[in-house]
Amino acid sequence: MPEGDTVWRTARHLDRAITGQTLTKTDFRVPELATLDLSGRVVESTVARGKHLLTRIGPDHTLHTHLKMEGSWHLYKPGSRWRRPAHEARVVLGTQPWSAVGFALGIVEVIPRSEEESAVGHLGPDLLGPDWDPDEAVRRVRERPDRAIADALLDQRNLAGVGNMYKSELCFLAGLHPWRPVSEVAALDRLVRRAHLVLDANKQRVEQTTTGDTRRGSTMWVFRRDKQPCRRCGTPIRVAMQGPDGQQRATYWCPTCQPEA
Repeated sequence: MPEGDTVWRTARHLDRAITGQTLTKTDFRVPELATLDLSGRVVESTVARGKHLLTRIGPDHTLHTHLKMEGSWHLYKPGSRWRRPAHEARVVLGTQPWSAVGFALGIVEVIPRSEEESAVGHLGPDLLGPDWDPDEAVRRVRERPDRAIADALLDQRNLAGVGNMYKSELCFLAGLHPWRPVSEVAALDRLVRRAHLVLDANKQRVEQTTTGDTRRGSTMWVFRRDKQPCRRCGTPIRVAMQGPDGQQRATYWCPTCQPEA
């Protein structure tokens, strides 16, 4: 699943390409929007809110999209060949200089501008947004003291932008076992601020890194490195599923650098 910095970068690319442009074509390839036509309206902006994208069209409409696991937005010059299959396209926004195509999007809805809060109002402080408030994020995380710290970091209602990769990497950087209860995390404020620093450092990069090394195979400490030696101590990295039923995700950790107690 794309992390918050990837979504931030996607919003910036869309905003730079089509903001201020008049839509020459709209094609919403989801049943509930199949007959909607917003051509002739001007794109006013695209912004990220956590992992959500809000594209404001004309004075009244907002296109709300979410990449989920496999989604992506591409920009093409008119007539250019798409890099993903046409059957995966969910939205096409055509302008004179660009076509913006959203593929395999997990959420596609057009809502009144006045109802944006209904789509994203549940989110916690946005790690890369103007509303970022580390104290509020810490307060929200502490509301459930018995919860595993990795699950708390992943909960977008606490802080918006941390995905499965950063969840594991942040726990490693802090020396925290992913299942440690929030109540036992002494430096929670430092962990939350580090989340902001890491995402902010990576928001301009296509290749994310938490090690500081952008070479292929060297970018991560633990994520997707199960059974490989820890870069610090040599202990094999472990992986296990974590989270509530139906929402479990793979968590990676070093049992030596991140002891249970």
